[in-house]
Amino acid sequence: MPQTTNSIVMIRPVAFRMNEQTVVNNHYQKVIEGLLPATINAKAQAEFDAFVEKLRAVGINVIVIDDTVEPDTPDSVFPNNWISFHENGDIALYPMFAENRRLERREDIFDILEEKGFQINDIMDYTSAEEDGIFLEGTGNIILDRENEMAYCALSPRADEELFIEFCEDFEYNPVIFEAYQAMWKKPFIFNVMIFFFSLPK
Repeated sequence: MPQTTNSIVMIRPVAFRMNEQTVVNNHYQKVIEGLLPATINAKAQAEFDAFVEKLRAVGINVIVIDDTVEPDTPDSVFPNNWISFHENGDIALYPMFAENRRLERREDIFDILEEKGFQINDIMDYTSAEEDGIFLEGTGNIILDRENEMAYCALSPRADEELFIEFCEDFEYNPVIFEAYQAMWKKPFIFNVMIFFFSLPK
């Protein structure tokens, strides 16, 4: 099983800012004094466009999908939390902690990808766990070693152990579960290292 891909999807932001619903347990988010949300989003779009250009310049197939103004999804540039694609054509949909992040899930993205020739077989939908307050936020929580069929997960309010094990059984990964601790950063990231994407199978 290949470890890397030559195709990725990126969501271009329209309302990027600090997410009021996720800041309660995401220590990397900070209010940036003196910057309006529109200014922050404009900077995010500029960084996004520059990154897409660099990726395409080295031969990466980048599929850009524009976010929509409604519903309000300030974290839409991080789709890896709500979806992952797998080499056999299967998709996993993940339960999200923040209610406004659940609005990022878009079925039209599947149609766009199929129109571009990507195969989608089964969809493994874990999102019903949200009703029970159980979450597993995709590859924001899970590191997949696809070549060696290992999956690593640090437990947290956003990463439930039992659901992670269920995911590993469904996708035939060997689970490695641990707890992680960190010292708080004195200065937050502002704009850099903020663009995430999900990869597509070759």
